[in-house]
Order: sequence, then structure tokens, then C-alpha cells
Amino acid sequence: MTNTAEGPEQGAEVKINTDVPQSARIWNYWLGGTDNYEVDRVAGDEYVALYPGIVEIAREGRYFMDRAIRHLALERGIRQFMDCGTGLPTVDNTHEMAQRAAPGARVVYVDNDPLVLAHARALMTGTPAGGTAYIGADLHDPKSIMDGASEVLDLSQPVGLMLIAVMGHIVDPDEALGVVRGLMEPLASGSYLVLHDSTDANEAFNAAQRAYDATGAIPFRLRSPEFIRGYFDDLEIEEPGIVTGGAWRPEVDSIDVEDLPTLCGVARKP
Repeated sequence: MTNTAEGPEQGAEVKINTDVPQSARIWNYWLGGTDNYEVDRVAGDEYVALYPGIVEIAREGRYFMDRAIRHLALERGIRQFMDCGTGLPTVDNTHEMAQRAAPGARVVYVDNDPLVLAHARALMTGTPAGGTAYIGADLHDPKSIMDGASEVLDLSQPVGLMLIAVMGHIVDPDEALGVVRGLMEPLASGSYLVLHDSTDANEAFNAAQRAYDATGAIPFRLRSPEFIRGYFDDLEIEEPGIVTGGAWRPEVDSIDVEDLPTLCGVARKP
């Protein structure tokens, strides 16, 4: 697979809205990146002031994603990955994690943010044995995503679908469940869902999220643990089950994040 990016024509002007904060840029800021603007740093700092644990949630999600990808590549033989809601590049992106474990792995990134698209073109290139591609598409439209993915992945073979800290952007709960099903349905038996999301179990967290939503940014819904478990219905959940990010096959004892309001899991499509 070649390193490609679908979306606006290469070289076209990228229109970036810096009037309101944007979640991918804020997460980049929390993770120590530099691809963010003053409006994002202000919003990020205000969020941290209300709920400092958000920085650990951001880090926890990256640690979980790395462990989950290595698990699928090394223990389950997965060689195709699709990362929906890519976000901005930081240290260790999906293709780096996957191709470090399996150099021939193919990775497709999906996002609709123009800044993410610009960085994907410039930075998200894979190993010679594997490859990366980028699909400019909206998570609200899983059919378009899968139509694009079918052009660069072999959907007759298993795929690891990554949904890391992104499903809260689908505000309507029924639509959110439908998006996950719409992405999983075209995938072959033996494919995996890798999902990490934040819960509404901490009132300080809830208050910080409400304040963020009030800035005019795209809102993000924190949901109940029971709702998040529903994403995994009809799938075979890998051990240790649906747990907080810090409790999913931890490898670093010093990272004490088991009590954060998050849930994650890895599950196989029968």
C-alpha cells in the first residue's frame, strides 16, 4: 500500500479555525505537542484547572492504544489497522506502533480536520514493507469511511478498528451506537474493536466538560459506563474485559491511573 491521503487537493489552502478551541489541538497540547494555538492552550488550561485528571486521561489513552496495537499485531496476527479520529501527530502514532510490532502492517487514518490532514500528508508515512493512507471523512458517515477504507485495505481480511477518545463527539447516543456498528459490520470475521472512552462518573470531570462545550467548540459527551459497554455488544471481549485504561494489561507499575473515569476494551468480531 502506498502512502496516500484522500481529501482536499494537495497544495490547496488549508483553512484552520483558530477562533474556537479544537479537541485534536488541545489533546496535542496536553500530550506535550506543539501543533496548537493560543485559543487551544487557554481552553486546555481552563479544563485542567477544573479537572487536572484530564492530562492523565490523555496519556492513559495513548498507553492503552500502544498496548492494544501490540497485542493485536503480535498475539492475534492483525496486519491492518484503521484509526478513526486520528488527531494530531505526537510521539508514537498508530502506524509507528503497529509497524514497530509488524513492519508489514498497513494503517489507514480517518479524520475530517484540515490541520490533521496537512500533518498526515507531511508526517504519517509508513515503513517500506507496510504503508499508511489517510481518508478525509466524517465519523458521522461510517458508510463513506468504509467505502474509502475498502480502496486501501483488504476488507476480506481482519482489521483492527481504533476508536480512541472520539465517540463522545457523536452527541446523539443512538447515532453513536450506530456509528460503531456501521464501522464494524463491513469488517471480516476476526476483526477487532479497540475502544477507549471517558465516563460521566466524576462530577468535576463533568463540570469541566460542560465548561469546555460552552466555549463554542465541538461538544463531547461523557457517557455512563453501561452505555460504553454497549459498544461491545455481540463481540467477543478479550481479557481482562472492559476496564479502566490503566487496568488493561498494564506494563508500567508506576502509572497509577486505575481510578480515572475511563473505560476501554478490545473485542473480536465472531
